[in-house]
Amino acid sequence: MADSPVSFLLDRLTWLLTEEVNLQRGVREDVQYVKDELERHKAILMVADSLEDKDPELKVWVKRVRDIAHDMEDAIDEYNLRLVNHRQGNNNSSFYKILFAIKTMKGRRRIALNIQGIKSKVEVISQRRPIIPDVASSSSQRPVSTRLDSQGDALLLEEADLVGIEEPKKQLTDLLFKDESNRAVISIYGMGGLGKTTLAKQVYDDLKIKKRFRIHAWVNLSQSFKMEELLKDLVQQLYSVIGKPVPEAVGMMKIEKVKELIKNLLQQSRYLIVLDDVWNVNVWDAVKHALPNNNRGSRVMLTTRKKDIALYSCAELGKDFHLQFLPEQEAWSLFCRKTFQGSNYSCPPHLEEVCRKILKLCGGLPLAIVAISGALATRERSNIEEWQIVCRSFGSEIKGNDKLEDMKKVLSLSFNELPYYLKSCLLYLSLFPEFHAIEHMRLIRLWVSEGFVNGEDGKTVEEVADSYLKELLNRSLLQVVEKTSDGRMKTCRMHDLLREIVNLKSRDQNFATIAKDKFMVWPERVRRLSIVSSSYKVLQQNRTTFQLKSLLMFALSHSLNHFSIHELSTFGLKLLRVLDLQDAPLEDFPAEIINLYLLKYLSLKNTKVKSIPGSIKKLQNLETLDLKHTYVTELPTEIAELKRLRHLLVYRYEIESYAHFHAKHGFKVAAPIGNMESLQKLCFIEVDQGSRALMVELGKLTQLRRLGIRKMRKEDGAALCLSIEKMIHLRSLSITAIKEDEIIDIHDISKPPQCLQQVYLSGCLEKFPQWIKSCNNLVKVFLKWSRLKEDPLVYLQGLPNLRHLEFLQVYVGETLHFNAEGFPSLKVLGLDDLKGLKSMIIEKGAMQGLKKLIIQRCGSFKHVPLGIEHLTKLKTIEFFDMPDELVKALLPNGGKDYWRVQNVPTVYSTYWREGGWDVYSLETFGERETDSNHSSAKRTLELPTLWKV
Repeated sequence: MADSPVSFLLDRLTWLLTEEVNLQRGVREDVQYVKDELERHKAILMVADSLEDKDPELKVWVKRVRDIAHDMEDAIDEYNLRLVNHRQGNNNSSFYKILFAIKTMKGRRRIALNIQGIKSKVEVISQRRPIIPDVASSSSQRPVSTRLDSQGDALLLEEADLVGIEEPKKQLTDLLFKDESNRAVISIYGMGGLGKTTLAKQVYDDLKIKKRFRIHAWVNLSQSFKMEELLKDLVQQLYSVIGKPVPEAVGMMKIEKVKELIKNLLQQSRYLIVLDDVWNVNVWDAVKHALPNNNRGSRVMLTTRKKDIALYSCAELGKDFHLQFLPEQEAWSLFCRKTFQGSNYSCPPHLEEVCRKILKLCGGLPLAIVAISGALATRERSNIEEWQIVCRSFGSEIKGNDKLEDMKKVLSLSFNELPYYLKSCLLYLSLFPEFHAIEHMRLIRLWVSEGFVNGEDGKTVEEVADSYLKELLNRSLLQVVEKTSDGRMKTCRMHDLLREIVNLKSRDQNFATIAKDKFMVWPERVRRLSIVSSSYKVLQQNRTTFQLKSLLMFALSHSLNHFSIHELSTFGLKLLRVLDLQDAPLEDFPAEIINLYLLKYLSLKNTKVKSIPGSIKKLQNLETLDLKHTYVTELPTEIAELKRLRHLLVYRYEIESYAHFHAKHGFKVAAPIGNMESLQKLCFIEVDQGSRALMVELGKLTQLRRLGIRKMRKEDGAALCLSIEKMIHLRSLSITAIKEDEIIDIHDISKPPQCLQQVYLSGCLEKFPQWIKSCNNLVKVFLKWSRLKEDPLVYLQGLPNLRHLEFLQVYVGETLHFNAEGFPSLKVLGLDDLKGLKSMIIEKGAMQGLKKLIIQRCGSFKHVPLGIEHLTKLKTIEFFDMPDELVKALLPNGGKDYWRVQNVPTVYSTYWREGGWDVYSLETFGERETDSNHSSAKRTLELPTLWKV
């Protein structure tokens, strides 16, 4: 990490030296001197991460270099800030150049003084430059980093990818299925990194477990958890799984009342609750009385690093489960699987000896094995010397038998192996609270705004940032938390122990500061600040120097009496690039934001802000404006003056029903939006006013990757088609008509964007848009209210990459026919409200990869789909409000068509009853007619959530 600030600074110094504005006499020479000296120091900085902990003198020197880099960066930002009000556009006349020079004289004099001071500091550190033997050879031996794009998305491990988990999983499963009516606690304990959470998650996600424990919840804990948050999270999960809305009163309940509510919810059910990563016995004491011993065979699984917590929690009735280190053979198997992925998991013979030495240092710790394997995976296999260097340098750091320290060293080595741009990206995650799942696109936009992403030919910076994220995933430095239905990562997080290492480095490098409570120890300087909960008041209680580049806020309480950016503005916000106020209790746009001229990223997501002032045009550097789920419905005309804006996100949901046509609200704008030529994401613009001219304006946005349109009229279709043809980079297209029976006329697209991956059309279609069948990169197609008379499958089933298909009132015909070999990649199929549909025919070979089938509100559909037995990969079938004849034919006891679905692990049938859904598995469906209280039913508020796009 020592070289990261310098590397970023050198890029900016190059820009400054090529800046056309005349600097003060001698300043250019001073800047060049600073640049040259820092270039000289980079060789030391590149190896300093692994050496400075052993060399106090080196550590002090590195800190001084880093501080100088930060000072210089601030000087450049001050330069930009002082000139921002005096720039004259592209006017290059001599008169304006002279006028500009006069107006900026004071600013240029100031930067001259700053740089002279920085030059003096550089001269001092250059004289005291430490001598590191063979620094040149050490730096040259650093492996050249190559991205792992070819490996694709690094997703959550499947069970087949895990090593040594079969036996412990079987043991845990047996304990859960043990014929014991009392509630039992199973405590999994062991040191961090052994895979306790991984094991528990594999058991928890097992379909047999889900089937046995219909009521289940997974609660993530941390050292700094709050009991109130834990219990309310549990309440939300339980209400979600039983299908009821969470009572509004829960938010106001005291802890004891919440416990009583949880107990009542669980009293009549066999349940499974997982408490992951428990750090204190008080947690179990506080929770156990809310988990009733209801004599139904309920279970609680608990993971912890501490043996005393495990023994204490299962003392009354239960079993402690000590997770062991991997045996040598299984450790070797895991090591080879992760290190030699392109070689059939086989270690080359000439590397086996050194690899077994490296593996021994990992001590059977799975996370350590995965980490070191990630560092080795990209090394040249023909050069055994590189592998021996890793073994020697890593082995010399290992002292004693402290396995946690062993793993820290491994993770530090893995971190040090990263190129500088990935180090900064990973360190940036320390700004997020430990309980926070980080949104994929939010993280990418933040990285870009911070300047962490290097440009590459043929790629946008967002695409480069995405490759950074994939590389961190492939190196096992990040984990996927949630995926979209088409297999893409939605949220991610760091493993707890890796996070501990990263946080230590972040604090040591003064990279980022998290303000949690008044007892925290503040660093000398704060450059990136994360404020958790209502702790922004602690800023007033310290004497730290603030030169903030980023300010993020999390979990700000809506019960605060006031919230003022003005109070924060006294703490050095003028150089701010990132301001993320997501979830803050704001009702008005903070006026102070307008003066943050260097701001690149502004998020007011999930606030109550209603309007944006025209003065926002002053934020000429703004690249991201996130107003999702605010009350903003119209943007000022001045928004078009933000020429650098890349992501404009303005919409909110008001869902009364999953099939409500006007469930989503966008924004109106009267500005010439075509001037915003940098836009990549535009969602969701309402085009019912001035629509023809607006459609033409959209054609100027040739960089768009995502376009969302609402309230479209039929007569504007031709103009929109011409504009779409110009959007050659478009990935996602969403169009909603102005009303349900309004025709979406988008048939005349002769050259559809070949990168198109997602299409969402809501409105009437006179005929199926023929161009869609030529979009071979499509992975998602959602159609609503199309009311087609022709079978749409004819045009869709040849798409090679389509993974998710949803229909709502799309087809008025009686039969859907899935031809053999059709839909080769489809994973999810949803059919809703096809009133005329009477039958489905699935030929052998169709939809061979289908995992989930949803059919709902098709009242005429009374017969089991013919050929459904051919779908051998099917995991779940869900019927919502479907005729009894259909469901009864699939009952395990006497259903004439049960044989067709007998190998499908989960089949549900759901009915709308008394304002909610009653959910039955086929095993309990027969009880519905005899049980007037529907005791076997589950309720769900809004099951078909797939329509939220």
